[in-house]
Amino acid sequence: MKKILRFTASWCNPCKMLAKNLETANLGLPIEVVDIDVNTDLAADYGIRSVPTLVMLDENIEVKRMTGVKTTKELEAWAND
Repeated sequence: MKKILRFTASWCNPCKMLAKNLETANLGLPIEVVDIDVNTDLAADYGIRSVPTLVMLDENIEVKRMTGVKTTKELEAWAND
């Protein structure tokens, strides 16, 4: 099953902008929020160097990732590509 990990931080303004765009995007996939300051091990496991970062998993295997703020249309295109 596919899912998206959304790596974020409470102090990150671009992360807040991305969160708003994700609320209106039709991605059709569950999204798990990962705070990099709380889940430092998971962020390190995925090699997260900047936030916001989205990582799409298929059966817990990374298939693609996206970094930075994206529009709703960009998010939908990425998720459904």
